[in-house]
Amino acid sequence: MVLNLLTNALAKIWPMITIFLVVVIAIRISYMRINRERFVFYKEFLNLIFVIYVLILFQLLTDSEINTTGGLNLVPFTEMFRYRFGSPLFYSNVVGNILIFLPFGYFVSGYIKASRVSHILFVSIVSSLTVELVQLQIGRSFDIDDIILNVMGAILGFFAYIALNAIKKHLPRFMQSDTFYNIICVVLCIICFVYFTKIMGLGWF
Repeated sequence: MVLNLLTNALAKIWPMITIFLVVVIAIRISYMRINRERFVFYKEFLNLIFVIYVLILFQLLTDSEINTTGGLNLVPFTEMFRYRFGSPLFYSNVVGNILIFLPFGYFVSGYIKASRVSHILFVSIVSSLTVELVQLQIGRSFDIDDIILNVMGAILGFFAYIALNAIKKHLPRFMQSDTFYNIICVVLCIICFVYFTKIMGLGWF
């Protein structure tokens, strides 16, 4: 379900992603050359992944084709308990709303160097609340449950960030080096490129 939503979103916005990435990369390269900043591939790659994630998130949260009925729910837990546990609607509306904000919590935690849940809580509440208010104005619904689930996802992302940092500190020295992470990200970059070209319909591979 999540993979299908991701693929459909990419299929709709790949032109915007392509243009945006080229512009961002060009600006970033110019900045690094002018300011003689050290280039670390995996850090730049993760920054681009975050950009792509935000664009996909925007598409998923503002796509009027997903829900055109509108509505307003201000009673917590009303909507999420409507769905039978394990049903397709449960996965798409409950689990999906958690998972969609998990990367948000991870990336933002890394950017602000969060060390406590409260650090990510404010950002996730403001972001999700803004999304719901905008959705209400474009024919979709405002649902307090979506905010709760989104914040839960962001908090899980925060814990993932803390856990991965803790694990990294106990890895062998060579697995903590920039070179090791650069190699991993080069492989991921190739995989993402192949996947992206298939969605674009180029058929190079």
